[in-house]
Amino acid sequence: MKFSSLYSGSSGNSLFVSSKDSSVLIDAGLTGKSILSAMEAIGEEPSRLMGIFITHEHSDHIKGAGILSRKFNLPIFANEATWLAMERSLGKIAPHNVRVMDKEIVLGDLAVRSFRVPHDAAACVGYTVEDAKGRLFSSVTDMGVFTREIHEGIKDSQVILMESNHDVQMLKYGPYPYDLKLRVLSELGHLSNEDCAKALLTLGAPHPRTIVLGHLSGTNNVPELALQTVQSILKEAGVVLGEGAQIDLKVASRIRPSAYTDF
Repeated sequence: MKFSSLYSGSSGNSLFVSSKDSSVLIDAGLTGKSILSAMEAIGEEPSRLMGIFITHEHSDHIKGAGILSRKFNLPIFANEATWLAMERSLGKIAPHNVRVMDKEIVLGDLAVRSFRVPHDAAACVGYTVEDAKGRLFSSVTDMGVFTREIHEGIKDSQVILMESNHDVQMLKYGPYPYDLKLRVLSELGHLSNEDCAKALLTLGAPHPRTIVLGHLSGTNNVPELALQTVQSILKEAGVVLGEGAQIDLKVASRIRPSAYTDF
């Protein structure tokens, strides 16, 4: 199984996940041109995509989904509440590409499962993708708090993209309006660097994991700070970090494709 974060951040999100025979996108929150350029940069053909899975209806997750669906005849998968919230923003989608999913769907040799995520959206979800050999990738962002349902959804995954959206002090003293600061800090907002690390500690270490910190704010975070904060909290708790250790920690770029994680 292979995973690459094409883009991950407050300015747009799209993840590429593939197995030997199947490939999908999770979210398409930039222009179609940007997403196609990112796929070209990692050597992947968009014609091989089997579908786009949408986490929620905010523009940084759906902006390019409609054009990609029309250009490549791609199905778009989302739960019913998300479809109702986003369908007018996508433009015309062929009826056979409007796919309402509940908890799980199988595409080729990939099984994609969703789980609920607390966010100020109609029905935000995260996804876990499993290949035919039982390898698991999870993506969970846009969460105000880390819940038991999220824990159960991602706990067995070998590779996880986890939200590490903001540094609390940067947010509190930064340029955001007061009401927006309250939204980000709320239980329907976004996970801070510190809370991301604490969530990771609950997962335990049944096997080595790769954790990719994602959905970083361009205003209230920087990659070095996110990485340093999460590393510090994990090390203090006795977690061994590094490739092949308990956790191999990386950061997804907001503005360009990240290197493949192959597992």
